[in-house]
Amino acid sequence: MAMALVFPGQGSQSVGMGRTLHDSFAESRAVFEEVDEALGEKLSSLIFEGPEDQLTLTANAQPALMAVSIAALRALEAEGFSLTEARYVAGHSLGEYSALAAAGAITVADTARLLRIRGTAMQAAVPQGEGAMAAILGLDADAVLTLCEAAAEGQVCEPANDNGGGQIVISGDKAAIDRAVAMAPERGAKRAIPLSVSAPFHCRLMQPAADRMQAALAETVIAAPSVPVISNVTATPTSAPDEIRERLVRQVTGQVRWRESVEFLASDGVTKLVEIGSGRVLSGLARRIDKSLVTYAVGTVDEVRTFSGERG
Repeated sequence: MAMALVFPGQGSQSVGMGRTLHDSFAESRAVFEEVDEALGEKLSSLIFEGPEDQLTLTANAQPALMAVSIAALRALEAEGFSLTEARYVAGHSLGEYSALAAAGAITVADTARLLRIRGTAMQAAVPQGEGAMAAILGLDADAVLTLCEAAAEGQVCEPANDNGGGQIVISGDKAAIDRAVAMAPERGAKRAIPLSVSAPFHCRLMQPAADRMQAALAETVIAAPSVPVISNVTATPTSAPDEIRERLVRQVTGQVRWRESVEFLASDGVTKLVEIGSGRVLSGLARRIDKSLVTYAVGTVDEVRTFSGERG
């Protein structure tokens, strides 16, 4: 069974995530220590103890989720797993950075610093309250694009995440998103749900953050990953450092093409998807995209040992 590792994005965080890994594996503990040192603060204390409102801040949640994902991977490796057993790695939004760190393209310390910059820049790109996001359920990608074009009225209203299973998240100016939510049912949507987010991610309004990331990535050493990485903006693999850098910049304003990414993996013979890190969001999405995929979630000591036992 060909395998791909996938790494979760923002929204999968929870206070206490990764604590059992930290306490049980020296290799996992070293990851949290490396991230703390890179950021010059005890992010690990916030991860393990909260408060939740501080952990959910974009600038904290992004490096925190990456730290837990890499800590889980290091625990797996301590149990005998090798990344080369995977055909591909992929991640949802910030999870793409986790995938790159896992594959050795970017050091864990540099990834933590990049995600702190990314989270801060994305939060600062649009004044609080001026942007919004909403989940549109039950429409395909073309119908959502048409909805966005009708609702825009000169403002920004764009598909941000195609998560599969008939769930597409849109992003843009608050008034335009509100219009799209109101119009969605009459265009056949089952539901249109405004999301509680701090900024309108993955749309043109994030251009200031993309510019900031372009500068930060230009100063970051990126190596060829040991396993090809699926890019969010193309839903195709790459191992070329310059291409990785360019796609990460585009990712800030571009759509997360997660449905297409999972479809690509399945079409290329991947039958097993292993979600590395906090939660089970990507496992659930994968089953809605392709029911033939076997999924595992590995984010706790028990899950590490269960998966290690099952792989033999």
